[in-house]
Amino acid sequence: MLTVDEKERYARHLMLDEVGEAGQERLRAGRVLVIGAGGLGSPAALYLAAAGVGTIGIADGDRVELSNLQRQVIHGSSDLGRAKVESARDRMLEINPEVQVECIGERLTAENIAEFVGRYDFVLDATDNFEAKFLINDACLAAGVSFSHGGILRYKGQTMTVLPGKSTCYRCIFPEPPEAEVALSCSRAGVLGVLPGVIGVIQATEAIKFLLGIGELLTSRLLTYDALTLRFREVALGKNPDCPSCGEGENRSKF
Repeated sequence: MLTVDEKERYARHLMLDEVGEAGQERLRAGRVLVIGAGGLGSPAALYLAAAGVGTIGIADGDRVELSNLQRQVIHGSSDLGRAKVESARDRMLEINPEVQVECIGERLTAENIAEFVGRYDFVLDATDNFEAKFLINDACLAAGVSFSHGGILRYKGQTMTVLPGKSTCYRCIFPEPPEAEVALSCSRAGVLGVLPGVIGVIQATEAIKFLLGIGELLTSRLLTYDALTLRFREVALGKNPDCPSCGEGENRSKF
């Protein structure tokens, strides 16, 4: 049962037929892992906390730098030099002290990611490099944990949701990481500060819908966004039978 304070805090949720008190209790029981406390992870983590997702993991091994503050809105000037997970935790608890924030202050690798992913119901890929994105895709598929992919660069962003065994996965579209000289990062190519806010909020929306079991998830569809033209585009995707992660072929990877 929700407490009196929870009923007041989530009053606008409780008015929604698709949520109500039962749905809010599902959110409270939910566990979401946000990998990356940067541009995408900032708005996503803030809204997950505000929505009352009971346990939110935040994984990032970096510290807050001045150049982060143009887009990573979960951090402030007073947080410079602090571990991002600690700064993020404090801001999330300021918004909603009823949630539990689990800090993972290290970079996730092939050696440790399975240990963390398996603890959660849903994962948000809020990372900024291809190596991490492939790692998260493979680990989530192996653990049977659904996740939201998000990516941003310059003025454009993209996102999709993956349900292991049911929908297109990240490697169905991109079987292998691009060459190093092709894989531009935000630090080299730049990014419009407000762009990750749009994509990160969509990722948080997908996590909340998943926990509630409502609506239509962004599965087997890639949603792209161009901030300069303010246009969204949806691309239908099919599963790749030869996908190295979710295909049935001999070349399927074993995470």
